[in-house]
Amino acid sequence: MNQDQARALLRDMFDAAVAAADPAQVLADHLPPKPQGRCIVVGAGKSAAAMAAALEAAWPDVDLSGIVVTRHGHQVPTRRITVCQASHPVPDAASQDAAERILAAAKAAGPDDLVLALISGGGSALMAAPRAPLTLEDKIVVNRLLLRSGLTIEDMNRVRRRLSAIKGGRLAQAAAPARLVTLAISDVPGDDPAAIASGPTVPDPTAGQDLSWLVDRLGPDLPQAARDLLMAPPQPAAAFDADYRLIATPQMSLLAAARVAERAGVTPVLLGDALEGEAAQLGIAMAGIARATAAHGTPATAPAVLLSGGETTVTIGLGDPGRGGRNTEFLLSLAVALRGQPGIHALAADTDGIDGTEDAAGAIIGPDLPQRVAELGLDMRAALAGHDSYSLFDATDSLICTGPTLTNVNDFRAVLVVPAG
Repeated sequence: MNQDQARALLRDMFDAAVAAADPAQVLADHLPPKPQGRCIVVGAGKSAAAMAAALEAAWPDVDLSGIVVTRHGHQVPTRRITVCQASHPVPDAASQDAAERILAAAKAAGPDDLVLALISGGGSALMAAPRAPLTLEDKIVVNRLLLRSGLTIEDMNRVRRRLSAIKGGRLAQAAAPARLVTLAISDVPGDDPAAIASGPTVPDPTAGQDLSWLVDRLGPDLPQAARDLLMAPPQPAAAFDADYRLIATPQMSLLAAARVAERAGVTPVLLGDALEGEAAQLGIAMAGIARATAAHGTPATAPAVLLSGGETTVTIGLGDPGRGGRNTEFLLSLAVALRGQPGIHALAADTDGIDGTEDAAGAIIGPDLPQRVAELGLDMRAALAGHDSYSLFDATDSLICTGPTLTNVNDFRAVLVVPAG
């Protein structure tokens, strides 16, 4: 398999992973029975508008109304469900307005109505309802601190639920006594409903936990109102039943990519859909597994592809970071560790089409990368140390730019090992 064929196969696997989470393809299979009365739709996330459009197509004869919020640039046309847009990953005034309108729509539901919640990744920032006495400005500061903290996504969501008036099951409480069904696309390790968009329609499993230890992790810039809420004695969450249906998950997308590999005569090795930790450290670890595959045929004999998902972190130290996201940082670390080893190619990208805050989904590399970097007078190690992976991959024409995919099942990583020569 030559380099062009390797790159094409990696891209085919990524495209299959994204297609497996396309709401237009999967949502209709998970719908509840049509209601006799009204169906009030609420929702938030990067896929919320696409999910709303898929619902309208599946239920043309149902009395649908409601409102969902998605990220700027992720909207699609709808006729009966209102779609609004807000900022991500840091909330803005539109995020708060959307949350208030969504809560109002849920509260307007009667006992004979069906409330259908369309939830996907990104909903935490897009649907921001600060818990009193927290203000929106406080919430924005907290979000920025979380993004720079190096905390796991689970710990971030603990904070978000504690500081929200809509997350941690509070949207579900607003919808009572109407019947509530949630359709969700998972973007979190383990597919925990309480973590997807910080769980607006399921009980908060950490409501009774002491979260005061997170105050020190977030540092002295944490607003006083947030500090007080995290330090306050925890209160148990309200208990209620949740009809929660996962329509797409990272594992489903990895399996779709694996089928593409098998058809190409390549052995897929699924390493897990919930790999976490520092992106650069995972790159080093994955390089070791790829080398073992090439040299010893473990965990599989080449040609083989190492598939994984999950959400890594990038901890930013002092100084101004360069440009990049967790997927390009992972790939750059992998490339540094591999040092141009023949026969190893890799792709890492966010399935929503946006790696961090940049305009690329991720990047794709081959063993020729070190030579190309050297010819441009660049330094891979310096770029990695400065968290400037985007700039290096942009200069070497390695970026993958898809635009918004209108879905989100977290990160997709594929390391392809083929016989060298």
